[in-house]
Amino acid sequence: MAIRFPVEPRDIPPDKAARRLHLSLPEFEAARPRLERRGFPAPDPDTGMYDLKAIDAWMDKRSHLTAPAAARDAREGALARIANL
Repeated sequence: MAIRFPVEPRDIPPDKAARRLHLSLPEFEAARPRLERRGFPAPDPDTGMYDLKAIDAWMDKRSHLTAPAAARDAREGALARIANL
């Protein structure tokens, strides 16, 4: 007998992506161009599915729940390389 275990889907169809944003599918399709201009993840070109983790990351970034990537100071690396000459 095969061992069964739950599989949490990561790729979700458009209606579930809409539900994640608390929108109906028609509302989601209407808003999708504006959402994508704001960085909302596009669906997979082959399956048409949306990456749930990418949607959640987009929502976190939009709500400032994740820290923005900090710019690195190039002087630090340059000074270290010069010191090694």
